[in-house]
Amino acid sequence: MNIASYIDYTLLSPTTTETDIVKLCEEALTYRFAAVCVPPYYVSEAVKKLRDTPVKIATVIGFPLGYHSVASKLAEIEKAIEAGVDELDMVINLAALKSASWNDVAAEIKTSTRYIHAHHKIIKIIIETGLLTKEEILKCCNIGAENGVDFMKTSTGFVATGATVQMIEMMRNHLPEDISIKASGGIRTFAFAKKLLDAGAHRLGCSASVKIVNEAQL
Repeated sequence: MNIASYIDYTLLSPTTTETDIVKLCEEALTYRFAAVCVPPYYVSEAVKKLRDTPVKIATVIGFPLGYHSVASKLAEIEKAIEAGVDELDMVINLAALKSASWNDVAAEIKTSTRYIHAHHKIIKIIIETGLLTKEEILKCCNIGAENGVDFMKTSTGFVATGATVQMIEMMRNHLPEDISIKASGGIRTFAFAKKLLDAGAHRLGCSASVKIVNEAQL
């Protein structure tokens, strides 16, 4: 298994420096990760380092709490696309979700997905499964599928409960085949990463990406 091809090498700490991003990009190119996932502030730097390489550039939108206005998220999306990003990981509006304002949740996802797809980019919807009930997770999956998102993503990594095998299995069993799953949060070993892929994940968001790849080669 070429585990690197499934990984978004991720660095989203609030104290991330430009030096950290340069190192991330260099390692991503060395190991041929699927993408790097960097703060919006560093998209331009990542693009500069990885232009004309197979490694994609991803960033986050409405991160990490998700309760930004639609206009605010669209402004973030527009700026990230202008900077050269390939993939956008957007946090769902958790405040609207927890208020059962499902029409607002759906409208945000519909508007964002249409804009991103119009620019031929990839959208991943982060639903923060560790904060949701089973019913809420399945409702989010339905809304994502109805609006043609590319990925449903488990977590930001900023909440204690990240990806689990059981969660991936549940989402995979509920989602149509054309909607992919990105597992993230707490993925630190090759053994766990493989279990998530076997359960139905298509992409992994990991900060321990180099360690995972090295373990896979043992």
